[in-house]
Amino acid sequence: MSGEINDVIAVILAGGYGTRIKHLLHGVPKPMASVAGKPFLEWVVRYLGIQGITKAILSTGYLAEVVEQHFQKQPVNGVQISCCQEKNPLGTGGGFLNVVHQITEPPKAWLVLNGDSLVFADFTSFITHLAEEKVDGVILGLAVNDTSRYGSLVCDEQGYLVGFQEKRPGSGVINAGVYLLRHSLLKEFPHASPLSFEHEVFPALLGKGTRLKVHTVQAPFLDIGTPESLTEAENFVEQNYSRFKV
Repeated sequence: MSGEINDVIAVILAGGYGTRIKHLLHGVPKPMASVAGKPFLEWVVRYLGIQGITKAILSTGYLAEVVEQHFQKQPVNGVQISCCQEKNPLGTGGGFLNVVHQITEPPKAWLVLNGDSLVFADFTSFITHLAEEKVDGVILGLAVNDTSRYGSLVCDEQGYLVGFQEKRPGSGVINAGVYLLRHSLLKEFPHASPLSFEHEVFPALLGKGTRLKVHTVQAPFLDIGTPESLTEAENFVEQNYSRFKV
């Protein structure tokens, strides 16, 4: 595989309930929280557009109709957006596979990311790892001063994932929730439902000897999963407005 952006389709996981901030959402799913005049999820798609992604599939669940109604208008120029609804909660890995099973002509690789977080990483350099035949997939790692909220990734000297570390204070590299997976790797996924990337898919793949590269960056990052971080979202978008496709 050439490791080019054109080889990739993005799948954005947008099916969660948003339990911790539900009282602030006013009847919309968490990724559709209004931020700087648009749903947060649209800002995620706009950033993908500026990175050269031309096709994005939204994995929907809770209040799927709210997401579908907004994006059927194709609000981001140059990005073809479609929705794929999960009828029952399938987990992050399960929601992704539900999308894959609907596609008749799959891409060489899938870019998987969360609809409730955004990291301003260079996806072009991220994707070039797939030019290396020995790399089966890539996880975006974010270098932070405090890993206590997220837990951290453990890598070997070559930058390959060897495991996950529980939440604890101190600096480290956290999982930014952005994954690049060769389509051929999907046959190695566990057969379970619901299915979690973090708790089931990646541990199972590591157990099979899968080579998952960790691409570590230092970049602005926001996860809107708490009331505190949701209130930061407006400034986060406005301060980085030049990074979005408008």
